Amino acid sequence: MKIKKLTVILFCLLYCSVILAGCGGAGSTNNSTAAGGGITVGFIYIGPVGDAGWTTAHDNGRKYLEANLPGCKTLFVENVPESADSERVMTELINKGCKVIFATSFGYMDYVLNVAAKFPNVTFMHCSGYKTAANAGTYFGQIEQPRYLSGIVAGEMTKANKIGYVAAFPIPECIRGINFFTQGVRSVNPNATVKVIWTNTWYDPAKEKDAAVSLLDAGCDVIAQHQDTPGPQQAAQDRGAFSIGYNTDMSSFAPNANLTSPIWNWGPYYVKTVQAVMNGTWKNDQYWGSIADGVVDIAPLTKLVPDNVKTDVTGKRQQMIDGTLNIFQGPIKDQSGAVKVADGQKMTEDEVLNMNWFVEGVDGTIPK
Repeated sequence: MKIKKLTVILFCLLYCSVILAGCGGAGSTNNSTAAGGGITVGFIYIGPVGDAGWTTAHDNGRKYLEANLPGCKTLFVENVPESADSERVMTELINKGCKVIFATSFGYMDYVLNVAAKFPNVTFMHCSGYKTAANAGTYFGQIEQPRYLSGIVAGEMTKANKIGYVAAFPIPECIRGINFFTQGVRSVNPNATVKVIWTNTWYDPAKEKDAAVSLLDAGCDVIAQHQDTPGPQQAAQDRGAFSIGYNTDMSSFAPNANLTSPIWNWGPYYVKTVQAVMNGTWKNDQYWGSIADGVVDIAPLTKLVPDNVKTDVTGKRQQMIDGTLNIFQGPIKDQSGAVKVADGQKMTEDEVLNMNWFVEGVDGTIPK
């Protein structure tokens, strides 16, 4: 009788252990959904998280997401090339349990769609692109607004009326940034011009700095940039010139040169988007946030900027928030002086996002 009872007890224990192991196995095969409704989110970056610019801004947003959305776990891969290799990286993140993928550079666009087609139950968000799918949307911000404000600062601070602009690639994202920066410059200084040099790289500190030196040699006394490192800022400081940063507040890297920086604040948007995925309310829209949304802004103007300029910029920023200043409204002329946007006419979102021409005041060409 004792042997029979012992056999029954052992059988029950074995049965329970099998059931528990089965439950553990089910959980371990999908680490994207943790107890309490958690989720795992993947990020792919074009540069290193310590670039102090574009990738740093996105990684700050990722950290904000983890800190402000309970149950959210994030994974990231840095230095991912804008090539088919990005498909491998995204696939690996999905295999590790990611249910949302944020691809944070323009060149990932087609590769995102390729992977999205293979994983219909994963949500993809591509930054700065224009192609969508049933499970893939796009997101960006009206960085042109703080670009315009920083242009006001540059236009007020230049003595030579020659401002240099170190630009990455001749794509619409960079072109429209140059254009609305120049519009800001010429709103306060119609005699100033903005000279552009293309580097054809997002992240190359030495190349970016060398480009800035070339602009300084050409007589520019303020250096702006659409690059991911403080290299141009440091070049300006070395030569006793002023500078305008980008992506993050770059004042600490060139305290004797930096005036301000157009900046990104991705964190709240990342929380909102992932929460929508978790709630089942996500839609494959094309987000284009503004200063009013908080996704873009201008960094605090440094002590190098006079109070009257700070007052002017603060006022213009508030007008953008109120909707009384629309920088996408004409008249806007191209380099030849021809009117591209008539007085009172407003550019459509599509027209802004696909700009492939320079405004009046830009000294440079767009390679074909």
